[in-house]
Amino acid sequence: MSAGRSADGREVQIPLQQVAPSLATPLTVAPPIASSSHRPSSSWPLNDPTTSQGFPAGFLPLHGGFRDHFVDTPESKYQCEDCNLVLCQPRQTECGHRFCQSCISSILSRPNPVCPADREPLFKDKIFRDVCCHREIMGLKVYCRSEANGCEEQMSLQQIPDHLNVCPFFEVPCPLGKCKERMMRKEIPDHLSWKCKHRETTCEFCMTKMPLTELQKHKETVCPAFPVSCPNHCSFSSLPRSELSSHQHDCPKAQVSCQFHRYGCTFKGLNQDMRQHESTFAAEHLRIMASRNSSLEKKVEDVKSEMLERYKVLPALSNRLSELENQNEELKEKNRQMEQKLATMQKLMSSHSEKLMEVELEVRALRQFRDEVENLRGTLENVRTRLNALEQGGRSGTGSATHTLASLETQLSRHDDMLSVHEIRLADMDLRFQPFYTGYFGYKMCARVYLNGDGMGKGTHLSLFFVVMRGEYDALLPWPFKQKVTLMLMDQGPSRKHLGDAFKPDPNSSSFRRPQAEMNIASGCPLFVSQSVLETGSYIKDDTIFIKVTVDTSDLPDP
Repeated sequence: MSAGRSADGREVQIPLQQVAPSLATPLTVAPPIASSSHRPSSSWPLNDPTTSQGFPAGFLPLHGGFRDHFVDTPESKYQCEDCNLVLCQPRQTECGHRFCQSCISSILSRPNPVCPADREPLFKDKIFRDVCCHREIMGLKVYCRSEANGCEEQMSLQQIPDHLNVCPFFEVPCPLGKCKERMMRKEIPDHLSWKCKHRETTCEFCMTKMPLTELQKHKETVCPAFPVSCPNHCSFSSLPRSELSSHQHDCPKAQVSCQFHRYGCTFKGLNQDMRQHESTFAAEHLRIMASRNSSLEKKVEDVKSEMLERYKVLPALSNRLSELENQNEELKEKNRQMEQKLATMQKLMSSHSEKLMEVELEVRALRQFRDEVENLRGTLENVRTRLNALEQGGRSGTGSATHTLASLETQLSRHDDMLSVHEIRLADMDLRFQPFYTGYFGYKMCARVYLNGDGMGKGTHLSLFFVVMRGEYDALLPWPFKQKVTLMLMDQGPSRKHLGDAFKPDPNSSSFRRPQAEMNIASGCPLFVSQSVLETGSYIKDDTIFIKVTVDTSDLPDP
């Protein structure tokens, strides 16, 4: 860091890394090693900060060796074989020659690199840092890099960064940042006090501090104490800008309107003439005010009359509003009761529909079996009659009787088989439905389909219902049944436009509580699909339809 002083005497710190950017210009010609008689300029090629390896930015050259002015001419062993300058970060080759780090890197980047001194081939892994040579070079005495500006200090090469941080002859930029000028460090106080365009200054009128470049604009636009002239060209030649607004109100040359212009006076003139107008037209002003006052009194009386009329109506309106509120509450209560009744009726109708359907199925089955039983009874009576006849005629023909008995035994056996089949069918009728399960220990359920419709859909729609049945593992399952159910009629055509409907069970419905009988009341869609859609689509093939029932079991706990 370097130090200087600003205009008000404050010390300003200037980092070495931020100074002398002009020194970063690299030299295009590599001169020989500097002798004691050589005086370099203040400009100096700097190194890339990313490759300084611990040295401050601005110390190492961008390319090649050191170009400093050495007190004594360096020995030839400190000379780079490529740039002929004093070695910077020396590297030694297998053949014993020394190069700057940047120089050897440049040589190695060429195809088939060779040593410039003896033309021996160079290999990157055979080149090493010469630490001893580097230490000796950093101890060589040099003149200050600001020698051209008058600095006569001598120091080791390694001490240059520390010296340049305090050297009074070293060129630095203006510490205020906005100024582009450069100067020697010792010139900073004078620059900040007198020369810098961006130095801090004080407005002589309002004593506000600001950069010098903003002072003139401040005076011309916003300075409250800056003297300005009256725009009306009155006797006040100048006054502070902050008082101009109040002066405009009292300025004798200002154009003003009569204070009674709101009430009809049309006079406009100079402020200094307003008093004469007010005294001359006082009677006219009083007449205008009296007329205005009368008009206002009349309007007040009209408003009072209107308010009184409206006030008389308020009690009736208040009573009417109360009556309407009461009627509204009564209607709400009636509506709620009607909704409850409607819900109850819907439940009853659904229950009755299911019961009627079950009774109808049972009646049809009973009629069929009654006819079959009557036929069997008639057949058995015929058999009994023929047996009696055989018993009576058995005494006359033993052979033919034996043959007839065998035939009757065959018929009896056939009828026994038929009765067995009917018993099996009766057992199937008891089950009535094909159940399925959500899992091995899951809910038991079944689906009901009415091809010709049921309830509201009878004769027009296919009706489809879902039924929860009493299962063997109901005690292990959560109730009521809450799983999402999807009913779907499968499209057997190539378009696969399946028809489906899904519902989430109502936990308050008896259809989804734990079954107490063989099955609960069915719940589903009486208008699942119209007969016209069923007949025109590809949902029926070979007199067969496919129905898919999906039960979501993703949130079911393990039993």
